[in-house]
Amino acid sequence: MEITVQELRNKIEAGEKFVFIDVREPWEFEEFNLGAQLIPLNNLVNSMYELDEHKEDEIILHCRSGARSAMAQGLLLANGFKNVLNLKGGVMAWQDAFGNTKP
Repeated sequence: MEITVQELRNKIEAGEKFVFIDVREPWEFEEFNLGAQLIPLNNLVNSMYELDEHKEDEIILHCRSGARSAMAQGLLLANGFKNVLNLKGGVMAWQDAFGNTKP
């Protein structure tokens, strides 16, 4: 399942509760971020236990283009997480739609 940048922006503006995770590398996060919690994809397997309390919660993942976050989505779903969405097009789609405006 995917979520578009407009749907994400609407959720943020409405104050909806969800777990927001950026699976990019720290240097990418420093360049521009959407305010998500940074858990690089290569650290996700070892950090997954930190997310156990959110197995039933909505989790939205993003990366630069949507590829790494799609891999992260598969990992979480395979480990019992129920409601995991991937940001379609990632940060690139956000910047195309909204420029460097942060949510």
